[in-house]
Amino acid sequence: MWRKTANFPSKLIPISPKPSPNSPISSSPIHGVRQGGILTQFCSSLAQTPCSPNSGNLGLAKGGFGYGSSAAGAAAINASSVALAPLLKVREVGEVVRFYGRCYWELSKAKLSLLVVATSGAGYVLGSGSAIDFGGLCYTCMGTMMVAASASSLNQVFEKNNDAKMKRTKLRPLPSGRLSISHAAMWASGVGVAGTTLLACKANILAAGLAASNLALYAFVYTPLKQIHPVNTWVGAIVGAIPPLLGWAAASGEISLNAMILPAALYFWQIPHFMALAYLCREDYAAGGFKMYSLADASGKRTALVALRNSLYLLPLGFLAYDWGITSGWFCLESGLLTLAIAATAFSFYRQRTKKAARKMFHASLLYLPVFMSGLLIHRHTDDERNIMETIQGSISELPLIRNLIRDLRNDIDDIKQKKNSIMGHIQSRPPVAYASIAPFPFLPAPVYADSDL
Repeated sequence: MWRKTANFPSKLIPISPKPSPNSPISSSPIHGVRQGGILTQFCSSLAQTPCSPNSGNLGLAKGGFGYGSSAAGAAAINASSVALAPLLKVREVGEVVRFYGRCYWELSKAKLSLLVVATSGAGYVLGSGSAIDFGGLCYTCMGTMMVAASASSLNQVFEKNNDAKMKRTKLRPLPSGRLSISHAAMWASGVGVAGTTLLACKANILAAGLAASNLALYAFVYTPLKQIHPVNTWVGAIVGAIPPLLGWAAASGEISLNAMILPAALYFWQIPHFMALAYLCREDYAAGGFKMYSLADASGKRTALVALRNSLYLLPLGFLAYDWGITSGWFCLESGLLTLAIAATAFSFYRQRTKKAARKMFHASLLYLPVFMSGLLIHRHTDDERNIMETIQGSISELPLIRNLIRDLRNDIDDIKQKKNSIMGHIQSRPPVAYASIAPFPFLPAPVYADSDL
C-alpha cells in the first residue's frame, strides 16, 4: 500500500545548503543573526517542488488521501506555506530578540554590572537601620544596574579600536561589527538617563547625583586615562568604591562616617585584584595600547608590592566596623582572618612573581569580596541594637563619676559620724548633775554634784 512512500521525502523536500531567497528570514537585513532554517527550507521546497499525480498520490487508491491531480497538490502545498508563515515570523522575532539581547548583555558587561549592583544593595541594607524598605532596595538596584550598564557601554564605545587589538575583547559587539557605534551610544545614553531618573524619583537626589557623578568619572575620566597614565588603576578604584555609598545614601538620605567601611574595603580590594589581572594580561594590554602599572615593571616586583600593601590596608576595617558599632565582635575576627588569607596570596606573589601566583591572588580576591560583604550583613547591628550599645557604653563611661560620688558620700558620712562622736564625747566628759528646784517644791532635796568640791 505504501510502496511509493520511500521516494516522497526526496521529492517533497530537496536538501539545499543555502536557504531560499524567497524565505522571510533569509531576506532579513540584520547582520549577525543566523539566517535560514528547517522551517524556511521546508516552506521553500513546498512552494518550488513540482507535484505530479504519482508523487502526490502516496500510493493510495484514487479518491483516498491522494491529491488526485497536480493542480490540487499545488494548491494544498501553497495552503501549507501560508499556514507556516506565522511560525516563520515568530522564529524571526525570536532570532532578533536573542541577537540584540546577547549584544546588550555583552555591551553592558552584565556580570561586572551585577557585582556593582550587589555592592550597592549591601550599602542600602547597611544604611537602612532596623527596617529595610524592599521596594526602595529594588528600585535602587535597578537604577544602579542601568547606570552601570551605561558606563560600561560608553567605555566600549570609546575603546572600540583598542578592544579590536586584544584577544580578550576582540569579539565584543563593537569590534566584531555586530553593532554600530551610534547604536551603542544611543543605548548607553538611554539606559543612563533612565537609571539616573529612576534613582532621583524613587530614592533621592543624593543617590542620583552619586550615580551620575560615577558614570561621568568612569566614562570620561577613567576610560581615557587608561591610555595616558598608570594612575588609572587608582581612579578606577574610586569608581568601584562609590556604589555602596550610593546605596547607603539611597536608604538613609545622608552620608555618615559609618558609611565609609564598605567603600574603603572596595577601594583597597580593587588594587590587588586589578594588579593581578594586569600582570596576567600584560601582553594583551600592551597590544591594546593601555598604560597599565605592570607594563612598566618588567620584574613584577613593584606590582606585587603594591598588591601586598593594599591587602594589608584591609586589616583594620573589621575592627573599625566593630568599634563604630556597625557590626558585632565576630565580624572583627572573621574579617581579620579573611584579610590575612588574601595577604598571604599577595605575599606569595611577591616572593614568586609568576602567572600561577598572580592567578592564585586573583582568585583569592574574587572570593574575598562576597565573603566580606556577607559577614558585614550577617553581623550588622540595627539602629535599636546600636542605641542599646550606645546606652550601655554611656553608662559604662559614667561609672567613674558614680564611683567618685559614692566615695564622696561615704567620706561625708564618715565626717558626720566623727563629729557626732566628738560631740557625744564632750557631753559625756561633764559630771552628771542632779537638778532640783527649791520652789515650788521645797520638799525636794538639794542638788548633788559628782564633784565633791561643790
